[in-house]
Amino acid sequence: MATLLEYTQVELLTLNGPEFRRVSTAPPRLPTDDEIPIIDLASIDKDLEARKIIASKVRVAAENTGFFYIQNHGISEELIQNALSQAKAFFDQPIEKKQLASRKTQKYADGWHGLGSSQINKTETRDRKETFSLRYNPSNDPTVSDPDTLTGDDFPWETTGHLPGFQEKTIEFFQSRLTLARKIIRIFALSLGMPEDYFDEVITNPGADGLYVHYPAAPVETLENNGDVDVGIGSHTDIQCVTILWQDMSGGLQVLSGSDEWLDARPIPGTMVVNIGDLLQRLSNNRFKSTVHRVYNRQPTSRYSMPFFLGFNPDSVCQVVPSCIDEAHPALYGPVSCGKWHRNRLELAHGKPISP
Repeated sequence: MATLLEYTQVELLTLNGPEFRRVSTAPPRLPTDDEIPIIDLASIDKDLEARKIIASKVRVAAENTGFFYIQNHGISEELIQNALSQAKAFFDQPIEKKQLASRKTQKYADGWHGLGSSQINKTETRDRKETFSLRYNPSNDPTVSDPDTLTGDDFPWETTGHLPGFQEKTIEFFQSRLTLARKIIRIFALSLGMPEDYFDEVITNPGADGLYVHYPAAPVETLENNGDVDVGIGSHTDIQCVTILWQDMSGGLQVLSGSDEWLDARPIPGTMVVNIGDLLQRLSNNRFKSTVHRVYNRQPTSRYSMPFFLGFNPDSVCQVVPSCIDEAHPALYGPVSCGKWHRNRLELAHGKPISP
């Protein structure tokens, strides 16, 4: 006899007030190949026809769950492991050392955010994680020949100078993900039926962030007693256009399916996870899905992840992509300042003003 699913709801904060999503109370299940497919990027640097083939697969994934894995993405395993080693070295420090790089001492949002310093979903527990974030800076952009012509305050690397190789490897990993993200946004342009260079002008100095994230081990006594574990990061949708996520083999990423069930977005060796953010959903006139997801670390060991968030140039104004509008599908959204969008959403999440 079929099991009847029970449902609850999650509350999400938006600029237009709270929204509610129906969610099954059943344990997370593995996704089907259609729900979170694996897309091979081996031919992304070949000819236009090869990229159009990739774009057709991305379009299906973006219109379905809004999540997919990528393989043959071009970032070497050696670089990934070097970055992971730097993340571990940073988070393994005594708290007084990490506080040297605290975002509270910086003008912008770079630096260390301590354990429990965020609560992305106000109806769930505080987020049981700590992060180190690095924002876009022209000096770290390999496409900028004269970074001094663009404004931007660099992170004070002297606060991590005692960690050998931390600055070099962190920047190198940021650059590799920025390069990959720019290739992927071109694939998204194709998948929306536009020329592949459609978004090029708005990703020259993007609102991009590269993070190291540490989810501490779950308390042993909690695991032994099958108790509830605080959420690593609460139920939410991403703010920007595209997220590229490397996750270790701990598991814990859960994605809400089109049938309102939690999917276990299990780690697959050699892949990263890509998902749609709210801004890209808006620009696609809701054709592409920005999907609710969360993380739990129910392991007796630490979980590490390294997400990269790509937004558009803060001074750009974006509107619904022309190919997503017709007589039957009028534009659902007006033009939006990408910088103001990002800042307002961050202020909503943090409950306080954010520096521009």
